[in-house]
Amino acid sequence: MKKIFGEKSKNVAFLGMTALVSAASIIFNGCNSKTDVKEFEKTVSLEHPTVRTVPKTDDESVESDKRIIYLTFDDGPNQGTENLLKILNKRNVCATAFLVGKHAYGSKRQKDDMELLKSNPLIELANHSFNHAHNKYTDFYKNPAAVVHDFDIAKDSLKLYDKIARTPGRNIWRLNNINVTDIKSSTEAANGLRKAGYKVIGWDLEWRPSQKMTLKGSHEAMIKKVDSIFLNDLEKTSRHLVFLTHDQYLRDADSINELDMFIEKLQKSNKFVFRKISQYPKINDILN
Repeated sequence: MKKIFGEKSKNVAFLGMTALVSAASIIFNGCNSKTDVKEFEKTVSLEHPTVRTVPKTDDESVESDKRIIYLTFDDGPNQGTENLLKILNKRNVCATAFLVGKHAYGSKRQKDDMELLKSNPLIELANHSFNHAHNKYTDFYKNPAAVVHDFDIAKDSLKLYDKIARTPGRNIWRLNNINVTDIKSSTEAANGLRKAGYKVIGWDLEWRPSQKMTLKGSHEAMIKKVDSIFLNDLEKTSRHLVFLTHDQYLRDADSINELDMFIEKLQKSNKFVFRKISQYPKINDILN
């Protein structure tokens, strides 16, 4: 297993920034006051929605010619969440949804989608903050204590006790063996999350949208990027690739079809294994 400090992280660290900034215009508006948090907590089931027992795994459990892909989807529940679930169910493939707390009660449809996410065994739920930085990322990361507090609100409201997290608008990693910060002004906030016990996961490859917020590029082009990352050893951990896109890109028939064919062809190639992010190497190690 390799350490990723240095030039290789620069090749992929900024892949998601343009998409995340563009996405700000369509992310659902939510309420941010303490009263709203209390209202939200009333809508959340007392049952634990996220912790599913996952056996510890390592590279030895996968044939040497296989590569492992972690499908992750940000900003749900949101437009496109139901379409995402249909694809996963159709292909019987697992994935991780990084949730925005306020989206879980932003509308009746989002509340319903949250229930669908919680009840689907193919989906693992993780923390993507409560307010998504109000889509003002620079200001958000200037206050590290507020960043941790925002993630804590999402954790407690959604009962995301695994403390697996992804930062909004930033490709940040904080695990025992991986420490990456794409925008250095976010370093203190990232370190604060780690100190608070969060296992912060970024990504190796993002499927970025067009200006119309649909999936840009063909599924064939994305498969070539997957192959290239593995071939050139650009993934943060050898043989393990974290793939990112967003629920809200899955709102039109073409985008839905592109993601479906992407997953189908990866499966048919017989070169890849799909896992939830809680099975990523060393993610469950006690932080030191």
